[in-house]
Amino acid sequence: MDRVTNASLRCVAGSHKWEKLVLSTKWLNKECFYRSKKDFITVPDRDLEKMEILEWDMELGDAVAFDFKKLHGARGNTSNERRRAFSLRLVGDDVRYIEGGEQTSPPFPNHGMISGDKLREDWFPIIFSN
Repeated sequence: MDRVTNASLRCVAGSHKWEKLVLSTKWLNKECFYRSKKDFITVPDRDLEKMEILEWDMELGDAVAFDFKKLHGARGNTSNERRRAFSLRLVGDDVRYIEGGEQTSPPFPNHGMISGDKLREDWFPIIFSN
């Protein structure tokens, strides 16, 4: 929504192919989303691991699409310029809710779904169908 040159989205090349997902943390306080950490790895040290970081300046109207498995984030905006973004998460129309015992990101409290249910269309509207 704004031109961004100093705090744009950053992605770790190839991270969507790692054996385990990276343990998600809340960006406001770095608190962990999940109680059970056994199925995840902690965020690696990018310098120690010599990870390739992909980052691009963004112009008004640009869009980025990527797999949620991709390790991603952005530096804080330390400039006097605003940095507005619009985030949209898309899933297929065949997706089912599965109770995993953990909080979702973002959280959806009191959704009323049980394992196996199709996602609620009033919460997850269908925007395209074949």
